[in-house]
Amino acid sequence: MIQKISEINPNEIVPGYLGKFFHGKNMTIAFWKVKKNSKIPTHNHIHEQCLYVKKGSFKLKIDGKIHRVNENELIFIKPMQKHSGTAITNCELIDFFTPNRTEYSNK
Repeated sequence: MIQKISEINPNEIVPGYLGKFFHGKNMTIAFWKVKKNSKIPTHNHIHEQCLYVKKGSFKLKIDGKIHRVNENELIFIKPMQKHSGTAITNCELIDFFTPNRTEYSNK
């Protein structure tokens, strides 16, 4: 299936995080536009996650350790690891999740 990102309706999952989601049988890709200083609270989930910073800079806290992830850098988050994040700048992020995140939807 081919789909244009521009044709996917965005959904603001938490304030400042506007996402577009593409689902496969076993994975989800999330395309985020994030406003500077927007925060994701501490949480965990069953999904393995890979975060790619396409533009900007993002502060990610994983199990109490802070990582600054800059443009064109990737980081993995293991299943059930507690993590949170803050956009240091306006950001464009891409998350890859497996298994898929069925709770994420495009409005």
